[in-house]
Amino acid sequence: MLSHLKLAPKFTLLLSLVFIGAIFFTGWILSQAIQQKAETQVIYRGRLLMATMNSVREYTSDHVNPLLKAQVETSSKFIPEIIPTFSAIKVFENFKSKPEYSEYSYKEAVLNPTNPRDQADEFDKELIELFQKEPNSQDTFGFRKMEGEEIFYKSQPIKITNPSCLRCHSTPEAAPKSQINTYGDESGFGWPLNKIIGVQTIYVPSEEVFRIARRDLYLVMQIFIGVFAVVILLINWLLKRNVIEPVKPMARLAQQISDEDLNSEENEEVNLKKLEQVAKKSDELGQLARVFQQMAHAVYTREQSFAQQLTQLRQETDKAKKAGMASKITQKAYLEQLLEKARRARS
Repeated sequence: MLSHLKLAPKFTLLLSLVFIGAIFFTGWILSQAIQQKAETQVIYRGRLLMATMNSVREYTSDHVNPLLKAQVETSSKFIPEIIPTFSAIKVFENFKSKPEYSEYSYKEAVLNPTNPRDQADEFDKELIELFQKEPNSQDTFGFRKMEGEEIFYKSQPIKITNPSCLRCHSTPEAAPKSQINTYGDESGFGWPLNKIIGVQTIYVPSEEVFRIARRDLYLVMQIFIGVFAVVILLINWLLKRNVIEPVKPMARLAQQISDEDLNSEENEEVNLKKLEQVAKKSDELGQLARVFQQMAHAVYTREQSFAQQLTQLRQETDKAKKAGMASKITQKAYLEQLLEKARRARS
């Protein structure tokens, strides 16, 4: 099919095929890059929030706990502010109260919690088992479906490393009375030291981030398609102006040479004038036009010479024919005279 097309449509078709291939390839590369960038952004947010919550926990354990420890022993009601988990959850609730962060979530889940609110669900149990199988793992993250949306999560294991924490979680007898009065003596005990008992998880909404990433991808692809379309039109225009138009007079002259139509001085003069404009260029087309111009002059001169020789040959042939006819007429008259003499002699 391409062999039957002219140069401009063929070049446009080839450029369009390259353009389509480049769109698919570039789109795939950009989608992977933007997807990776979006995931990196979500992971960074999760790690930042997790580091913030751990800072709150450490502050509570190092500064708040020593101040309230004596009151816990004498108070009839347990003071939850002494617990790092309580402080982290309350700080995150204040953070989540802002509309732009309302979809973020933070949870500390254990297998045997003191407060039923911290009971691990099935997903938390899977994470706890994962950390128990890989005790050297510091964290894990990924995506999960929650309420029909893709949510990013980042989890860290909860491990009791401070022996002083076991007072509230070893046996009911060792626990403060205020704790027993508030939460009872049936749960939250028997926690082992230096063993993973739960997970600390941050949930970060990712749909908005990926939606922005897809929007950026569409915008970049639209710009890319627009730029490439302009490039194709520009290349087409330059090709027509600098290649196709200069080649046309050479093609017409070649066609006239093929059709033996160079006898007309008018045609020869028009085509050679057009070639002169191309021959003035210093590029390859100008060089080709000059060679073609010389060839056209040579062919035209040879055609003129052939035409003159043919005319002369026709004139000589006509003269020869006329001379032959005169000779035949003379011979015929002579024969008629002989016949007449013979008839007379017989008479």
